[in-house]
Amino acid sequence: MKQLFSVISFLCFSFMFCVAQQKNPLISGPWAGNVELRNAMIWFEVNPSVKKASVKYFPVSNTADTKTITFKGDLQKDFNPVKLELNNLEFGTTYIYEIWLDGKKIALSFETKFTTKDLWQYRKPVPDFSFLTGSCAYFNESKFDRPGKPYGGDSSIFETMAKTLADFHVWLGDNWYTREVDYNSVWGLNYRASHDRSQKVIQEFMAKMPQYAIWDDHDFGPNDAGRSYIFKDESRNIFKNYTLNPSYGEDGKGIYTKVSYADVDLFLMDDRFFRSESELLDSINGQPNPEKTYWGPVQLTWLKNALLYSKATFKIIVTGSQTLNPMNKYECMQHYPYEYNQLLEFLSNQKINGVLFLTGDRHHSEIIKMPREKLYPLYDITVSPYTSGVSKVSGEELNNPFREPNTLVEAQNFAKISFAGAKKDRILKVEFIGIKGEKLGEWTVSENALKQPAAVDKK
Repeated sequence: MKQLFSVISFLCFSFMFCVAQQKNPLISGPWAGNVELRNAMIWFEVNPSVKKASVKYFPVSNTADTKTITFKGDLQKDFNPVKLELNNLEFGTTYIYEIWLDGKKIALSFETKFTTKDLWQYRKPVPDFSFLTGSCAYFNESKFDRPGKPYGGDSSIFETMAKTLADFHVWLGDNWYTREVDYNSVWGLNYRASHDRSQKVIQEFMAKMPQYAIWDDHDFGPNDAGRSYIFKDESRNIFKNYTLNPSYGEDGKGIYTKVSYADVDLFLMDDRFFRSESELLDSINGQPNPEKTYWGPVQLTWLKNALLYSKATFKIIVTGSQTLNPMNKYECMQHYPYEYNQLLEFLSNQKINGVLFLTGDRHHSEIIKMPREKLYPLYDITVSPYTSGVSKVSGEELNNPFREPNTLVEAQNFAKISFAGAKKDRILKVEFIGIKGEKLGEWTVSENALKQPAAVDKK
């Protein structure tokens, strides 16, 4: 009798699940990313019952100019993220887009639109703009979470972010958190990405502005994972399926790329795919250990050349773990001295102006200042967490002499980073913002404070 009851219960559950899927063919999305002058990408995920997925789009100023693009890839799999590229767009133009599944328009409770970049170069002053950023988004799922107090906090921070005006958003890693039931299989990695991207609380926010991302350990795989992770290639494919960056590394390895907006270049780095285990010795016989890699020689070479090529006022190196904090006993580029020294020596020798770092991971926010003799100081802007548990500083870090005054935030928060001012006098401002939109801290730096002393004197 118990066996019969179990079979009936399973069949009922399966029927209800199928019905629910038919009623909700759209699992998550849509949202836009990689929005350029004449191109944009649209992302969404559909359930396995969907056979055909399309996007209809048109400029707000001319609703009659409607175009449709249909997904050509495979559907009806366990996981069905869809990426569609819209081309031949007009620059500086706002477009509305609609999702059509199996010939039916999907009704949404929020607007779906994007605005292509404006062609300002050689025509207009450099535009003012802002972007949102942060890291560590944990969504509770009790049957897979550790016992005790839930690790995920108040997810309404994403509702606040949806109401905060900005031009785009950058995820700084730990964008979703794999658990033990996830990271030991490729199916599990897919499940976690799909599950966390489908959370209702983030849908409107994702659609509000273009989305870009790097990863850190928890959305790459297990805690503190690096190059030895056995599913790193499959994890890279999943990250590509659930993000809309311009490109993903080189030769099928890594996820690093560059995003540009106005007079700012963001170098989105990969601190996992090529990373040695932290237990590897930092130094051998008093010399930095060249076998202990952080970004790896290929990625580091790319970054050096990309920095040299960049003409941006601000050159922001975006990576998952902190870079400059000498008091950080956990994951930090300081503990990879061979590449760390290489990078700082390169910046010094090549006299590259406008460099800052943007990082996540720490479960608190702060700005670290690293003085350099006869050179402008380097800054590391750390933003964390969105919803994960807050980690308060302790020990030597309590009174970290390298921390900029009044920038430590030990609460759930995100950052709004703004750029304003006339050419050759641009100002970068960081605002740390709490769950309800309250300002928790603020810091500014001018472009002239990020120039070699000689360069400033010549002005």
